[in-house]
Amino acid sequence: MATSAAAPAWRAPFDLLARLAHKTLPLDLLLLVQRLGIAAVFFMSGRTKIVEGSWLTIDDSAFELFRTDYALPFIPPVPATYAATTAEHLFPILLVLGLFTRVSAGGLFVMTAVIEIFVYPDAWPTHLSWAGLLLPLIALGGGKLSLDRLLKIP
Repeated sequence: MATSAAAPAWRAPFDLLARLAHKTLPLDLLLLVQRLGIAAVFFMSGRTKIVEGSWLTIDDSAFELFRTDYALPFIPPVPATYAATTAEHLFPILLVLGLFTRVSAGGLFVMTAVIEIFVYPDAWPTHLSWAGLLLPLIALGGGKLSLDRLLKIP
């Protein structure tokens, strides 16, 4: 007959911290923080490609970046500039709203993979942190604090 031994005394503070974290940091709050955090990263990047003072006029320097530094082997620079700039504005807004969360996070995850593989392969620690925020959103959705939940979108 197995008896359960009491936990060692040194574990008590860790057990307390785990219980407090579990009660004060529900999964839905964590998903909201993930959505807001990664949305800010991509939205701010998208804004750097826009003419200052305009809403969505792409700056000539963005087209030049996609001709040089961001050149991709499978898409010409002009459509790549439009696609990336649109994605960096649209998907973050949807993530903030928690609308089409899985699709939006998936789109940004694909962008992250493309950036890692073709543009900045040495920036893998940054890209890994982005993936760490995006993958749970793809797997779990936006949580209770999202329009997805309200509209019953899986």
